[in-house]
Amino acid sequence: MPETPLAGVAERAARRAQVIDALADAVGTIARPGPVRVALDALGHDGAHSLADDLAAALSDRRRRCLRASVDAFDDLFRGGPARGGLARPAVAAWLRRAAGDEVLVLDGSFLQHAAFAGAWDLVIFVRDDAAVPARAAPPGLDRDGAVARYLAEADPEAAADVVVDLSDPGWPVIRRIDPAVADRVGRDLHRAETLAFFAPRAASWEDRFPDDEVAYATAVADLGVRAGQTAFDVACGTGRALPHLRRAVGPAGTVVGIDLTPEMLATARRHGRHADAALVLTDARRLPVRDGSADAVFAAGLLPHLPRPAEGLSELARVARPGGVLCLFHPSSRVALAARHGRSVRDTDLLARPTLRRLLEATGWSLENYEDGPDRLLAIAIRTGEGAPGK
Repeated sequence: MPETPLAGVAERAARRAQVIDALADAVGTIARPGPVRVALDALGHDGAHSLADDLAAALSDRRRRCLRASVDAFDDLFRGGPARGGLARPAVAAWLRRAAGDEVLVLDGSFLQHAAFAGAWDLVIFVRDDAAVPARAAPPGLDRDGAVARYLAEADPEAAADVVVDLSDPGWPVIRRIDPAVADRVGRDLHRAETLAFFAPRAASWEDRFPDDEVAYATAVADLGVRAGQTAFDVACGTGRALPHLRRAVGPAGTVVGIDLTPEMLATARRHGRHADAALVLTDARRLPVRDGSADAVFAAGLLPHLPRPAEGLSELARVARPGGVLCLFHPSSRVALAARHGRSVRDTDLLARPTLRRLLEATGWSLENYEDGPDRLLAIAIRTGEGAPGK
């Protein structure tokens, strides 16, 4: 479990209210005739059930008529229950038939993104609870762990959902991903507030959680190939683990800038003395307050999966890099290890898979020069080509 965030009951209640309000906004933007069907898909019931109750209450406060239900589709789907196909799950099908008019149906349960429910939902919220993910992928079978492993492998429910809510700490929910189309309908940028809500309470002990990463950062900076006298940006620098290594690479005549969105992360960087190695700048990686072509090298550890529109983020990094400048996308874990943290299997279509990443880079002004995935790190080195469509 993550650290208990922020101090008091009031702050935690306000955080939950913010998330519920954003989810209710997302539901409210759905325009379709007849009832709106919302599924909260989860592998552990308690957190999703409570979240669904709060969402239904918020919608009722907005004068939307709601129906609430919970279902565990395990028996139907994995124990040879009623006939398969479409919405032939009896409990769910009967519940769906109850709705009429403009009601909102709010259902929480497990396996709700199984192929048997294809087309059933107008909005899917996946509730991530790390404690509910099995530690290993058991062989498919009638046991629940095996069914969960099979579901994760076949449906990839986190990636398929419209919204992902992190409930690792049930008292401090955070929206970790929202489909850009849904975010556009909501009409406000949720990314900033939710990123701060996730990283701020973890900043003070971030390096305690990952104590063995120092060598990996040093090696990645060496692979970046930045030289003495050059300018290097560390975008989404977090607690600044790369900054001393970048400073040694550029020397006293060079420039190092550490950029992050979260004040608490930069405060931790200062506590470790890394402000002596770099100028620390509090800003959004999607809109960097620097001139075009001002960086010789850009280092970005773990940034891309946290951006709502990765292509736009890569375009912004291309804008600030000079032609011929170098980009290092890095994570001190392999894709397999990263996926396993959330019970996922790696796929060729994943954001950080070589084919997907190459296409994104080429479309945003970069050329992928080197790619490594595992066993202990993910590393992609790209060169600024001067082509593509950098953001402004």
